[in-house]
Amino acid sequence: MAFTMHNEVVLDATPDEVWAAINDADLLRQSIPGCEALERTEDSAFAATVKLKIGPISARFKGVVRFEDVDAPASCRIVGEGQGGIAGFAKGGAKIRLTAEGAQTRLHYDVEAEIGGKIAQLGSRLIDGVAKKLSEQFFQNFSKVFAGAACVA
Repeated sequence: MAFTMHNEVVLDATPDEVWAAINDADLLRQSIPGCEALERTEDSAFAATVKLKIGPISARFKGVVRFEDVDAPASCRIVGEGQGGIAGFAKGGAKIRLTAEGAQTRLHYDVEAEIGGKIAQLGSRLIDGVAKKLSEQFFQNFSKVFAGAACVA
């Protein structure tokens, strides 16, 4: 089952500051819902373990995330895939664009993903709702963690 999602968020920071945060493994780990581990494996790649509950199915996904088509600090494509055992798999990508708006940055994202296995059998309405909720949680967490990191710096 494939799905797409588009959204944006405005952050109180410059594109350079947001770009640095997007590339900070610790900040990302704190932002990703259910993230148990996120480790940089090379300059533009991370290994991740995420535990999620999607409807009646709980699964631990292990996978890899790579940054491609990087045009720092303006845009990149984040591509990943994860395996959740008998629960299934997820793979896809997100095109990220950063646009300066005065002292703030608008972060646009377009996501395309494909899922398979038991989780795909739950139905598109449930999957779309969970995907939207996880996306919103990520950006709420990212904004909070980012703001806290900026205060400490």
